[in-house]
Amino acid sequence: MNQVSEKKRLFIFIIFLSLLLIPLIAKLADIMLFRSQDDLEDTGRNPVIERGPILDRNGEILAIQTKLKTIAAWIPYVEDADESAVLLSEILDIKKDKILDTLTNSSHNYVFIKRKVTPTESGKITRLKEENKLKGILIDDEYARSYPHTTLVSHVTGYVDIDNNGLDGLELTCDDNLSPRVTGTRSKKIFGNQLFLTIDINIQYMVREIAVKAYETYKPDSIMILMMDATNGEIISYVSLPDFNPNEITKSSEAGRANLPIQYSYEPGSVFKIFTITSFLELGGITPSDEFHCTGIYDKIRDPITCLSVHGVVTPEKIIKYSCNVGAVYASETTESAPFYELLSSLGFGKKTGIPLPGETSGIFRPVSEWSPRTKPSIAFGQEISVSALQMITAATVLTNNGTLLKPIIVKKILSPEGKLIEEFTRTPVRKVFSPHTAYEMLKMMETATREGGTARRAWVDGVRISAKTGTAEVFDKGSGKYSDTHFIPSILGIFPTDDPKYILYIVIDHPKGENYYGSRVAAPLLKEIVENLVSMSGISSDYEKIIEHPGNIELPIPNAIELGSTMPDLTGIPKRLLLKLFKIEDITVYMKGEGYVVRQDPAPGTEITKGMKITLEFE
Repeated sequence: MNQVSEKKRLFIFIIFLSLLLIPLIAKLADIMLFRSQDDLEDTGRNPVIERGPILDRNGEILAIQTKLKTIAAWIPYVEDADESAVLLSEILDIKKDKILDTLTNSSHNYVFIKRKVTPTESGKITRLKEENKLKGILIDDEYARSYPHTTLVSHVTGYVDIDNNGLDGLELTCDDNLSPRVTGTRSKKIFGNQLFLTIDINIQYMVREIAVKAYETYKPDSIMILMMDATNGEIISYVSLPDFNPNEITKSSEAGRANLPIQYSYEPGSVFKIFTITSFLELGGITPSDEFHCTGIYDKIRDPITCLSVHGVVTPEKIIKYSCNVGAVYASETTESAPFYELLSSLGFGKKTGIPLPGETSGIFRPVSEWSPRTKPSIAFGQEISVSALQMITAATVLTNNGTLLKPIIVKKILSPEGKLIEEFTRTPVRKVFSPHTAYEMLKMMETATREGGTARRAWVDGVRISAKTGTAEVFDKGSGKYSDTHFIPSILGIFPTDDPKYILYIVIDHPKGENYYGSRVAAPLLKEIVENLVSMSGISSDYEKIIEHPGNIELPIPNAIELGSTMPDLTGIPKRLLLKLFKIEDITVYMKGEGYVVRQDPAPGTEITKGMKITLEFE
């Protein structure tokens, strides 16, 4: 009975073992008998992911993929590792022993030998493979990231590593959209989504040119210039110097890579008065007609606060026009600290704006419980609070949107590879901060600063109403425990046109060298030059010229894959990747020259397709 049971258990075990082995045997048979070498070499490789492009608001390419060749090896098919190492060493300028070690000691079947080689190197290896040498050595397509405008928008786009993984900027924060993570697919190629930004590359170029001239003239530590659409919070220009070339990231400096408009926190100085005086008006502590007496010094505290001039009797309007510190401090006495703090917090100070760029600072805005007797009067004219340039220009949206704060936008929309809308980012109100009346009162006060006698008079542009406020912030020296008498941050914030605001412009120059370091002298002229350029570029209405408005862009449909009939179609504007099916047509030869999109073709559209035909396509 026991022997029968044992035989029965053995029989069941053999059947169970057979069921386990049959799939493995079938798989082995498939590999040994039916798979080609190409199929085997593809085993274990991930699909190729073509990273989606980054474009400006009008479709100008800011970042795009380019195809290069990579030399790899499929170890099971390398027949002569030593000879392969010798041949590859001569071509790739890599030591033979290093290549041999890769071919003989790797724990993986698929290994890289050299990433992203030159066409000359890949051509030589191709010829050796055609001579039946270098068995198991592969020439694979690989994609590299290219930034056609080099430094122009580098802090916005960011950059990638050698594997096309985003490391900074939108390349990092939008990595999942640009290069989707692939699981469970047998596709050999995956395309990322397209990112359209709010940046206008033409305005960006103009603004950066002006910034570069100022950078060379004043030799500051840095310059930041941000321009925003006053109606919806879209960032049109984003300039930060020094900058870097994302095509040559290994040659860049740490200072050049620093994204200062969102990462650098500083005391804003007198520009901040537009927010403090508006807060005092909103809280009811002051009215536009109230008067304060400026003797040039406020000495009610242990460390007195001074003005550059004795302004005499000043109203809130004159505090803004002449940038009177003492007047702002007297105005601060009319309100309690807590509601003042709450209003400034509502403007976004002490908080991140939420822009999709990495490393954003919150600035420094201490709670009321940590304030000293000097804190409120200091904040009234832009000290004892630390801000970013993005926080400042974002807070200014309350003045152009009837007292409502907007969220800054830098990504306008995301499209699929086929051009379908995935997500669109539109005007986003954050909260109501001021009444419309109070907001408009401040715009009118700021406009007086651009008139005769005002600190922003050098920003005046004939025919354009501009509201502006300058600042010259002293930088606190931690070593001495006092404010520096050599390190200043001149700045200006401008809103224009005053009667129908379209743009907000904020300029910050950190530590200019030389005699001129006041915002009224070094920052205001830059604002003037930018506005003058915008009058002709962007349709800002001027009393002195008539502007014909046009959207400035033409929308082109995204082409679909071509369909061939009996005659040649018009291939103009078709990208190379959509033309690959031409090579599958028998009895015709296709020649392709260049990269990009078809600009010329031979034979012409409408020509009958015949056997033996030669088709030549030129790309740009």
